[in-house]
Amino acid sequence: MPIEPVASSTPASSPDLSLALSLDREFIVEEASVGLRLDHFLVRCWPDVSRSRVQQWIDRGFVSVDGESLKASWRLRLGERVRVVGDPTPEPIRAEPENIPLDIIFEDAHFAVVHKPAGMMVHAGSGATVEASSHGTLVNALLHYYGPQGALSSVSGPVRPGIVHRLDKQTSGLIIVAKNDRAHRLLGAMFAERRIEKTYIALVHGHVTRDTETINAPITRDRVHRIRMTTRVMTRGSAGRTAISHYTVQERITGPFGKFSLLRVRIETGRTHQIRVHLSSIGHPVVGDHLYGAQQTIAPLSTAPKLPGRAATPRTKRVVVPAKDSFSLDRNFLHAAELKLKHPETGAPMEFNAPLPPALTAALVRLGGAMPKPAAPIDVESPAKTKTKAKTPAKTKAKTKAKPKAKTKAKAKPAKAAPKKLSAKKSAASKPKVAKKASKPKSKPAKPRRSAAKGK
Repeated sequence: MPIEPVASSTPASSPDLSLALSLDREFIVEEASVGLRLDHFLVRCWPDVSRSRVQQWIDRGFVSVDGESLKASWRLRLGERVRVVGDPTPEPIRAEPENIPLDIIFEDAHFAVVHKPAGMMVHAGSGATVEASSHGTLVNALLHYYGPQGALSSVSGPVRPGIVHRLDKQTSGLIIVAKNDRAHRLLGAMFAERRIEKTYIALVHGHVTRDTETINAPITRDRVHRIRMTTRVMTRGSAGRTAISHYTVQERITGPFGKFSLLRVRIETGRTHQIRVHLSSIGHPVVGDHLYGAQQTIAPLSTAPKLPGRAATPRTKRVVVPAKDSFSLDRNFLHAAELKLKHPETGAPMEFNAPLPPALTAALVRLGGAMPKPAAPIDVESPAKTKTKAKTPAKTKAKTKAKPKAKTKAKAKPAKAAPKKLSAKKSAASKPKVAKKASKPKSKPAKPRRSAAKGK
């Protein structure tokens, strides 16, 4: 037995500490547990409790070793007494209104489409503390915009009002927010039946081999690194969840910082970290995605470290950039650029677009990529917008008509000026025309001369 319980106020049949109101339990470290980290030791005591939860207990002072509060990384020694005392129940996650600017692309009585910036969580979740994870989220901003009792669906509960789907914290782009429960359920069914098309723009390390490809690889949580997902099935009987991604190469970049590929990725499913996991699994991690193997610093080719597998950048003779020009991206180069769906109530087709943020555009140009094309106009069935679209071609036609007139006037001026200069000889204007015709008769008299020569 690696652990030995000494005293406990919680029944042995109730290991879930999230349900316990108070706890007083002590363990003696035996030889089999010597050298283990304190947090790993406690996870062995309660397999149903995550290590992050145990670390919160340690940070909040619920755990002591021989009467001292130590760090989670403390290596245990033989005979030490580990005691857990207090109320380990986590603080409830709250969702409160916060005055945070919102970029609302579209909104009607049923749903809204919001452009979420990178660095913002969609709703409260994992974090260093409950306080840190409960603020600065998209939900906090929505509650302020619509009011605590405003027009947001309640299907996902009070912590995630209106949230139908999610984006990673360091991913920017379009996200749908439901404004009532009926719309929420309809949109949820559309996502489940894959009737909403989501397209992302991603920049990855290395040159992908094929111009288009489908990655069909199930995704599951990594057993070792719990915050990561993986396509490798490590548990017997667990095949992971189905995940399908399609990508098309927009541009292959070769520059002083190495090789990169700009991809357009369309996903059929919406698994956690799906695009990031899939692209990393084929050896091409998303730029800036340190969790899945991307470089911490984007260095010039002469100093850039090689990536494992197909993402490795060969060191060939190209332009060398000083090491001081190295830079890093404080987010993932992943952007939810397009959404295509039919309106949940009317069935009208709708399409929404969001251009690349300035930070991603600047990074792309710096790496040697082309300036991305501006996004297509957003189809929101707005009469005002259709009018502006109709006016634009009319203006262009007017301009094109004005240009030929200017050209005809320019041609008419030299035509009038020519007779004035040659007024002394009126026939001079006609001579060029006659000269072309006269060239024929000149050649005719030449024939008799030749014939006369032959006669001679």
